[in-house]
Amino acid sequence: MAFTVAQIAEALEARFEGDGSLSVTAASEPATASSEAIALAMDPKYSDGLTQGDAKAAILWDGADWKTLGLEAAIFVPRPRYAMSGLTHLMDQGPDIEPGIHPTAIVNETARLGSDIAIGPFVVIGRDVEIGTGARIASHVSIAEGARIGTDALIHAGVRIGHSVKIGDRFICQPGAVIGADGFSFVTPETSAVENARKSLGDTGDAQAQSWTRIHSLGAVSIGDDVEIGANATIDRGTIRNTVVGDGTKLDNLVHLGHNVEVGRDCLLCGQVGVAGSAKIGDRVVLGGQCGVSDNIFVGDGVIAGGSTKIFTNAPAGRVLLGSPAVKMETHVEMQKAMRRLPRFMKQVQDRLKG
Repeated sequence: MAFTVAQIAEALEARFEGDGSLSVTAASEPATASSEAIALAMDPKYSDGLTQGDAKAAILWDGADWKTLGLEAAIFVPRPRYAMSGLTHLMDQGPDIEPGIHPTAIVNETARLGSDIAIGPFVVIGRDVEIGTGARIASHVSIAEGARIGTDALIHAGVRIGHSVKIGDRFICQPGAVIGADGFSFVTPETSAVENARKSLGDTGDAQAQSWTRIHSLGAVSIGDDVEIGANATIDRGTIRNTVVGDGTKLDNLVHLGHNVEVGRDCLLCGQVGVAGSAKIGDRVVLGGQCGVSDNIFVGDGVIAGGSTKIFTNAPAGRVLLGSPAVKMETHVEMQKAMRRLPRFMKQVQDRLKG
């Protein structure tokens, strides 16, 4: 699909100079851009790449001299990464799913589907499911009985949505995600070694060998509006109450939310984050890749945790954390500096003792 420079500038709410009617079909890095692509050179350090590629148009930083760069048109943006959001939204056509319901799809007669939907091959939609208008559902998706999905959903191939799950509008779900599997919850008839160790911080006591008994999941999952779920992410249903994900929150690939977890609004949970059962995450929390959150604790609004941080206790609102166990980021940096100094310090101690 082709776009003119003027159309792209309008979509980005940015100004352009030069030939606004110039048409492009793709976006590209400057050095590899063809004449049909718009080059992304939104920082002066990428200007040299424009001389290597064949782009006639580019998105540039404010104040760039587009004519001396050999361009026929240019768009100027003050915040490059935000401009990338608008550009990719404009150019991304999404998966190719034929309108209507594919002949191989199985849709229960009690399901209620909105208008302007596209349901791909081998989709299974269960009893009493509700799906809003404008939904696009790719192949091999299963949506179990009683699930509710709002308007304008985009659900990629192989997603599994369990029974009674409630999802808001403009939902995006990447391939292979599982929403509404049973929670991982087991108990022993008598006090277990795990319970003793947790209570005593290390002593297993006199607990006897026992088998585990399942605690079933009677709750479901409730997801707000404008939520995105990454590939192979998993969200367990609650034990009694629902597991909850707030409006605007984004989960990366391989994120896991345990049973009864509550995640607030506009959070970012990056790849391989794990949140244990009954933890509560506030609004606008950012958890870097491989962060872990212990069960039954609270992470306050606006907390930012760097990659691989392990949060074992309540985290106050606004705290920036790093490390395992999590501490203030500046404290973690000082601790690491001290650790690096230890060998030299120990040598100094030994030299003193010898002297």
